[in-house]
Amino acid sequence: MNKNTICLWYVRDAEEAAQFYAQTFPDSAVVAVHRAPSDFPGGKAGDVLTVHFTVCGIPCFGLNGGDTFKHSEAFSFQIATDDQEETDRYWNAIVGNGGEESMCGWCKDKWGLSWQITPRALTDAFSQGGDVAKRAFEAMMEMRKIDIAKIEAAARGNV
Repeated sequence: MNKNTICLWYVRDAEEAAQFYAQTFPDSAVVAVHRAPSDFPGGKAGDVLTVHFTVCGIPCFGLNGGDTFKHSEAFSFQIATDDQEETDRYWNAIVGNGGEESMCGWCKDKWGLSWQITPRALTDAFSQGGDVAKRAFEAMMEMRKIDIAKIEAAARGNV
């Protein structure tokens, strides 16, 4: 077991979520599924209790803990993308699988976990600072899924 692992709380579908992440993102896999050895409050012997998985190489531990706690935007995965095709692929996979769009490159998967699908062109523009960052930021504030061509045009001052 890794020294540090992200623990994500799910109602009952940690395995389904882990399978989706493994199919969607590179360097992602379901590592192990652990089932209850006997009945317990809220579940039966054989129910999936925990799932060890990775998302883009990050070790995660999915816990089927019931509906006591919910995901919030206070935690999100930020996925850096290299081009519009990759941005579209991840965004569409999450939103198209029962998720929902938000603003500025954020979306939620159907389990309520937040994702930032962030093109490197956007972070590159921000790191330039000054007017370039300001124009890219203002363009981003109008978007749901990030449109790289519009970010690059704004960074150049071609708005």
